[in-house]
Amino acid sequence: MRTFKTLSLVLVIACTLVGCRTSYLPKISKPTTYAINSSLSEDSTIIKYYTPFKIQMEKEMNRTIGYSTYSLNKSRVDAESLAGNFFAEALLTMGKKIDPDVQMAIATKGGIRSEVQQGPITVGSMFELMPFENTVTVLELSAQDITVLADFIAKTGGQPIAGFTLKIKDNKAIDLRIGNKEINPNQSYKLVTYDYLANGGDYIEGITTPLKRKDSSIRVREGLIDYVQGLTKEGKNIETKLDGRITIIK
Repeated sequence: MRTFKTLSLVLVIACTLVGCRTSYLPKISKPTTYAINSSLSEDSTIIKYYTPFKIQMEKEMNRTIGYSTYSLNKSRVDAESLAGNFFAEALLTMGKKIDPDVQMAIATKGGIRSEVQQGPITVGSMFELMPFENTVTVLELSAQDITVLADFIAKTGGQPIAGFTLKIKDNKAIDLRIGNKEINPNQSYKLVTYDYLANGGDYIEGITTPLKRKDSSIRVREGLIDYVQGLTKEGKNIETKLDGRITIIK
């Protein structure tokens, strides 16, 4: 015990004399920059690995599933657009397959990511139209919520819809009709959209507190592909037109 105390005392004295300092020299590391551009040589091993998958994917993306009589434009400023009407009608068809009582459909202008060219429709063009992982959702809404939704559509200058019509005056919705009938304040209505909007995406109003909600596993882009293929099987082309489902009164 005495030996330990003596050793501790020696260490304390030594630390006092030398300051118990440890010399440390920092090492400066210089980063190495690698440029990823066309100057890099191709790695034949990697190319050989992914090429079969690339060929298979391109074959599927280029597969023709239908035909559009017109070019379907998208717009962020117009009350309705051809791409918007096409998308909403397809969404309504998806919803009716989940629940035959679905009466309405809504998307948003921001959710439509590309236009559809006149001519053959490919799987790839539907992926471009809706490239996200969004899935189809059916909501049961009160008449009051439908009115809130209609006013949202009005103050945002129109959104892609199907199954109902409205007019916009002074940024408010008027003459709202569902299935060509005036809205019944004592009735609930079923609307189809996709999970992103049902969760409040794009700052949508009127659909985030539904009476009932049914989420499906159907991705919207898969539903679009099925919709176009269904028209083709019936011998029909895509012939979407502007029909005044949303009218702005000035």
